[in-house]
Amino acid sequence: MIDEQTDKPRNSFWKELPVLLGVAILVAVLVRAFVLQTFFIPSPSMENTLQIDDRVLVNKLVYDFRSPERGEVIVFKAPTEWSGNPDGEDYIKRVIGVEGDRVVCCDEQDRLMINGRSLDEPYVYSVDGRRDKPADQEFDVTIPKGRLWVMGDHRAASGDSLEHWERLQDVDRATIPVDDVVGRAFTVFWPVSRATWLSVPSGFEDIPNP
Repeated sequence: MIDEQTDKPRNSFWKELPVLLGVAILVAVLVRAFVLQTFFIPSPSMENTLQIDDRVLVNKLVYDFRSPERGEVIVFKAPTEWSGNPDGEDYIKRVIGVEGDRVVCCDEQDRLMINGRSLDEPYVYSVDGRRDKPADQEFDVTIPKGRLWVMGDHRAASGDSLEHWERLQDVDRATIPVDDVVGRAFTVFWPVSRATWLSVPSGFEDIPNP
């Protein structure tokens, strides 16, 4: 009698195990599809904020409730004209300007200006005391409705809105549609030694709305 009682829970566990594994896999798939996803960094375009082979966690749900904001690091489907890949390719950049913003390079201290306010960018790439310029030529653009002006923190090594503006002189083709944003990268989780939150830099707090 004792053996029968102990066998029943054991048999029940093995019968339920495939169901439990199936549910766990389904939950993982749903979370990845709709809520969170990991991305690795393949290029130096966001140095030193993000290094090659860093892993970031992306919130795919947040922009279902609001639009991307200045200063956030986002993952988006790059236009084919940007990537040259007709199958689509994910890019990661920082939002500098949102719809209606006027983005200008540069003020007397060589800083970008957004809606007439100068932007301090301590995150822009630097090495051995040498810092990238915020832009390598002057420009003055107003961001169209439903689009974003995005730039890499490593300005000299980033295929972004600035590069495509310089090449095309077309603000629509130099910006990305909000609808193509996959989500917000909010933390570096690997390697552990570099784990950090990707918060919005304080300089964006003083930027007025257009």
